[in-house]
This record gives sequence, structure tokens and C-alpha cells, in this order.
Amino acid sequence: MRKNKRPNLPYLEFKTVKGHTYIYFRRGQIRKRLPDNPDTPEFMEAYSKMRFGHFDHTPTRNWNKLIMAYYQSPRFKKLSRSTQLNYKRHCEEIRMKNGTLAVADFKRKDAIAVQEALQDTWSKANERLAVLSVLCKHAIDLDWITTNPVTGIKKLDGGSYSAWPDNKLEAYEAYCEAHQLTLARTIYELAIGTGQRLGDCIKMRWSDFDGEYMSVVQEKTKIKMDIFCPARLRNYLQKLPKNGAYILAKNLTEPIGKRQIQKSIEDIRRAIGVFEADYRLVPHGWRYTAAKEMADAGVDMTDIQAVTGHKTLEMALKYTSGADQKAASKRAQIIREQNKTRT
Repeated sequence: MRKNKRPNLPYLEFKTVKGHTYIYFRRGQIRKRLPDNPDTPEFMEAYSKMRFGHFDHTPTRNWNKLIMAYYQSPRFKKLSRSTQLNYKRHCEEIRMKNGTLAVADFKRKDAIAVQEALQDTWSKANERLAVLSVLCKHAIDLDWITTNPVTGIKKLDGGSYSAWPDNKLEAYEAYCEAHQLTLARTIYELAIGTGQRLGDCIKMRWSDFDGEYMSVVQEKTKIKMDIFCPARLRNYLQKLPKNGAYILAKNLTEPIGKRQIQKSIEDIRRAIGVFEADYRLVPHGWRYTAAKEMADAGVDMTDIQAVTGHKTLEMALKYTSGADQKAASKRAQIIREQNKTRT
């Protein structure tokens, strides 16, 4: 194509490769190739469609592509399985609402609007902004944007984790019993009994329980622990039907999903009045409950850590033999059990 045949029209870009000139319509993030010969009706028809908006406006650097790129990144792959699943829940909601929108158009005011829309569930709002921030950091790495619009936005304050008081524990148990909610009751008994996080309880297999101890590899700390189970939990598990390899079985080989378990707990929290505002109590508080019960019984802090595996003693636990940790776990649970009258 000769240079003198270049049309004098707005939004055109010319690129010559090995002697051949290609013509593109370029406007913002939109870049579409046009027919090679500008003297043809096909060229003018294609140009007119693009010039006046009759074409696909989907920007190339959109949220769909960013999220898919993030899933393939080392940053995502190094996360724990539970964190990956949690991030994916947020990412897929972002994709559903904004998938075809340009990442570069996302501004600080938009991030704040997301936070305000989710403010009734403060923890979800904080998680959503955390995931958006991670995605924006990845967009910076890809050279799609230069700054992270989420940086510096203050988290919502919805309360802190705390142990459940006895009357709320009893209310939870009574509701489960009255409505025959085995799933919600089982996760509760595992969490209260072993002092472990919800995700670790979900992964407990029948083969991990030898009648006295529950073997756990904590997903967060990667520490392998043998937790002595108090009589209450041992008795509960002995009566529980075995429906698969996992104590909380979805089928013969898989555990029930975390979201399903969280939903079953959420329904009860709403029913007994511990879901919102000043009365809010969360399942992670059961872990605090276990630790508090042992502390109230006078258990040494090191022995409590032998049950919960809290990160503050992570290095000490790594250098403690399995037998020492196992014995300390039994001491802590027995003292706790002797001090409690709730059965």
C-alpha cells in the first residue's frame, strides 16, 4: 500500500512490518485491525462501525483476563489451599460483576464503593478489598496500571474474635439438638474439643483419630500435632456414624465444603442472636473458647499451645519432640476436662 493512500481519518494507526502496512482503529484501549485497502467499501464500513460504536467495546486488559492471569501466577499458587478457595470466591464475584471492564478504569472511589456495599458484613468487606488489592498489585506487575487504588483504604472495624460465653455455647448446642443439625453440631464439637481452626477440623479423617488422639497437620503453620481429645469429644465421635473417609463427609472420599459448613453455622448464629453488631460471635471464637477453658483451669501456657499450636510458639513447637507435645496436649486437656461441668 502506497503512503499517499493513507486516509486522513481520526483514530487510525499504521504499522509497517516487512514492507507491508497494516491499518488499525485505535481509541483508548480499543485496538482493532481494519481491512488493508482503505479505498474499498469494506474498509469504510468497518471503520464506520468502529468509529460510531458498532463493535465489541470489551477492553483487552479487563478483570476477566487479570484474574485468569493471577490464577496462573506464583503469587496465587504458593497460597494454602483454603486461602486459594477463599480468594477464588471473591475473584469470581468480581468477574461476574466487572469481568469485561477495564482494570485501568478502577479508581479509589470504586474500591470505597465496594467496601460500603458490603459494610453490613465487615469481614467480607475487608476480605474483598484485600483481594482487590492483590489483583491490583498483579496488574502493576503486568504493567497494566502504575498505582494500586486500594492502598491506604482503612479496614472496617466490626469487632474482634473472642471466646463464646457459656450461655451462648449452650444455646448453640440446644438449637442443634432441637433441629437435629448433625453437621453444625459435629464441626462445633471438633472445634471446641480440639481447639483447631475450622479448616483443619473439616480435613479431619477417621483414620486421624485413634480413639484418644486426633492427628492434625495445621494448614496455616504446617505443624504436625497429636491432640488429646477430651472425653466429651471421644464419646461424641464414638456415636457418630461413619459416612466416608472424613468425619465431616460429603461422600466416601471427600469432606464437606467449607462454605456449606460456614452456612450451617451462620444459620444458627442468626437464630441465637450472635450474628450481628455488638452481639457478634464467630466460629473462630471456639478456638479461643478452648484456650480460655484451659487457662481458666490453670493450665500452663506452654501446654495450652501444645493443644492449639498458636503461631507465637511455632518455632518452639518445631524444636519440641512429638512425644513432648503429645504428652503436653494430654495434660492440658485432662486438666481442662476436670475443671468443666458442661457435658
